[in-house]
Amino acid sequence: MTIQNRRIFASILFVLISFVCVGQVDLPPPSPPSPPPGFPIDGGVIFGVLIAIFYGVRKILFSSGNSNK
Repeated sequence: MTIQNRRIFASILFVLISFVCVGQVDLPPPSPPSPPPGFPIDGGVIFGVLIAIFYGVRKILFSSGNSNK
């Protein structure tokens, strides 16, 4: 082999080896999907329970008062 042929062979070999090295890179695993948007249940439930209790007590007091008359 002449020196010119060896340089071409070495250049081709270098390019092919670099492609193999780039192909071996491990990518990080994909991130997990974000959770779906939730429905916040916090202060509204307490407010609803208080209104329900108030309504129930009021209904019981006024219904018992009307039945005695």
